[in-house]
Amino acid sequence: MAPSAIEEAVIASKMPPPKSYPPPKIFPAKESKFEKTIAIQRDGREKALARANENPVIVIDNGSFNVRAGWSFEDNPRFSIPPIMSKFRDRKAGKTYSFAGNDCYVDANSRSHIRNAFEQGSGVITNWDAMEHVLDYIFIKLGFNDIDGSVDWPIVMTEAVANFTYVRKTMSETLFECYGVPSVAYGIDALFSYRHNKGNTGLVVSSSHTSTHVIPVYNQRPLLAQATRLNWGGWHSAEYLLKLLKLKYPAFVNKLNSSQAEHMLRDYCYLSADYDNELRGYLDWTGLEDRDIVVQYPYTEEVVVQKSEEELARIAERKKESGRRLQEQAAKLRLEKLMKKEEELEYYKNLQTRIQNATNKKDVRRMLDAGEMKDEAALEKTINALDKAVRKAQTKDVGGDPEEDQQQPVFDLLDVPDDQLDEAGLKAKRQQRLLKSNHDARARAKAGKEAEKARIEEAKRLDEERREKDLEGWLEDKRRARAEALQKMKERDRLKQDLGNRKSLASQSRMKTIANLASDNPTKKRRRGGDDDTFGADDDDWGVYRTIAIGDNSDDEHEEEDLMASLKTCEQDLLLYDPGFTYEDTYEAQLDWSKSMLHAFTRGPRPFDPASAAELNQLHLNVERIRVPEVLFQPSIAGVDQAGLVEMAGDIVNQRLSGAIAGADRDAFLRDIFLTGGNTLFKNFEQRLRDGLTPLLPADTPLKVRRAQNAQLDAWRGAAAWSGSSAWKAATITRAEYLEKGSEYLKEHDLGNPVSTV
Repeated sequence: MAPSAIEEAVIASKMPPPKSYPPPKIFPAKESKFEKTIAIQRDGREKALARANENPVIVIDNGSFNVRAGWSFEDNPRFSIPPIMSKFRDRKAGKTYSFAGNDCYVDANSRSHIRNAFEQGSGVITNWDAMEHVLDYIFIKLGFNDIDGSVDWPIVMTEAVANFTYVRKTMSETLFECYGVPSVAYGIDALFSYRHNKGNTGLVVSSSHTSTHVIPVYNQRPLLAQATRLNWGGWHSAEYLLKLLKLKYPAFVNKLNSSQAEHMLRDYCYLSADYDNELRGYLDWTGLEDRDIVVQYPYTEEVVVQKSEEELARIAERKKESGRRLQEQAAKLRLEKLMKKEEELEYYKNLQTRIQNATNKKDVRRMLDAGEMKDEAALEKTINALDKAVRKAQTKDVGGDPEEDQQQPVFDLLDVPDDQLDEAGLKAKRQQRLLKSNHDARARAKAGKEAEKARIEEAKRLDEERREKDLEGWLEDKRRARAEALQKMKERDRLKQDLGNRKSLASQSRMKTIANLASDNPTKKRRRGGDDDTFGADDDDWGVYRTIAIGDNSDDEHEEEDLMASLKTCEQDLLLYDPGFTYEDTYEAQLDWSKSMLHAFTRGPRPFDPASAAELNQLHLNVERIRVPEVLFQPSIAGVDQAGLVEMAGDIVNQRLSGAIAGADRDAFLRDIFLTGGNTLFKNFEQRLRDGLTPLLPADTPLKVRRAQNAQLDAWRGAAAWSGSSAWKAATITRAEYLEKGSEYLKEHDLGNPVSTV
């Protein structure tokens, strides 16, 4: 076996085997879309008439993410729709179309005109035209599509904590004036959910689409004066995830929107049980294929037509025939050029013979002019050039080394004294002197190359001898040389960075040198005082400096190439003879993009094919899966200047409740920490809240965290269960009271906002 084959086998044995991964689990990108049309449901109204003695009520959970509506005597709402509307005019059809809820996603025109009833991220109704469209949709689908459009059933509607008086006032005016409802009652959604889940005393943690609240409840009465609010909810999380993805993939070919981010947040994100430790190793290659979620966006794959073997053989034969024809044409052109040069050479040789046989200078001058030659020296030069070109072309056609056929140059005039030569002879002598200098320089360069080659061979032989005699010492020298090369490369990179910083010592020193060289009167070093050059004091001078710094750094490039060659040689020897040095230790492996943390972050653990349309349309969710939900507990991650959920709950229990209620037992609140709202459905939410509160409380403090039976629907169910009761009758606002006391009138009750805080 040849030595090179042995070396390749040794190096190949130290190369890591290609890691095989299971096929990735690819999930399609989801977004809100039109599912089906909701039919008008008249049966609910008929059932309500049959249950008139039970005081049936229309219950509306007016959420900023979904509005849920139905009858109080049923277990679930009839439908759940987003509080959006779309209205546009089709100029071709001459019609105006209005949509509400999920119907807004029916086509591209309606999607492009969507408007939300709530201000994004605030939970406050600001677009009352959209809100009215949503209410129209709800009442029509519930069967109230009479000619007068009136709704003759009481309404129970949920609202947020500390809802604005203006918002409630406008809602009351809309319900009483526009729809003619007989009565309406308002209550807080989180408290309805807590009452539905048999809560009495505890902490209600409600995290919804637009905000997060912690509300202490004592004997079924909320202590709203001690409640706290975090301005972060599901909408903020989705927007934060969207920003992270746009920053991660700035050139992503598909369009990213909030609806897609909301689905990714609900489907793939979770709360980490130990955020700091999990984040530290989240991008480790071990197990990354399980943590990395691949979201596939729509794409069009380029269809590659597979050709049969017969077609490929025909194509190859055509290429071969085309190449043969091109070679024949090139050979024909070379032959024509050669024949032309031979004819020119024969002509000039005949001209030279006739000039030599001429009897007077007038005939010589006439023949030179006819041949377009300046003098006989120019004629001789032309003949030599043509002769050399002809011999070179002939040698190329028949094969061989063209330098072997070159004649030894003649420098016969160099030994002739100048006084024995005429003007033409002196000119020819000067030309021969230049030719001899060139010839000697080439000979010296050739000898230098041969000497350098011999030196390299001798150094290689001595190096091999030392390796055979003292392998450990030889390996130590190679390791030291590799370390020195790496250190020099680091120093060079550091110097480049310093030169790019105008305030660094290296840049200041170089600027002074440039200023000194550019000055008409270069200054010398002075021990004290004296005027100095002001070049560099102005910012425009630094533009000149940057122009100089960006120039051709050929010396630096050669130095970099030498360092890289030396490093590769050392690593090649270490791979061959050092058992402890593997490919993973090489500089190339450490710079491998496909094994870097950035590659793992953007493309996961598998190799990335930029030519694949499918992979170009993929998003990889990894760190974002735990980073986005973590904002609830660490708002500073997203730049929110508020306390986290644990700090909020701890402050209420340890500070606000002390002395707020005479004889209140703090432990009673801790025995029932209740979670409600769609934003509490993240995995490990209960555990994180429990683990976070434990260090803030005395030892052996009872602590129980529970979740609502249905964190999204229990607010509606609680309102439905409350309606028809004596408490509902006392809290409802009748039409007569509205007309008498105004739209701002509100009755206080245990499940609603107090008048004093509105």
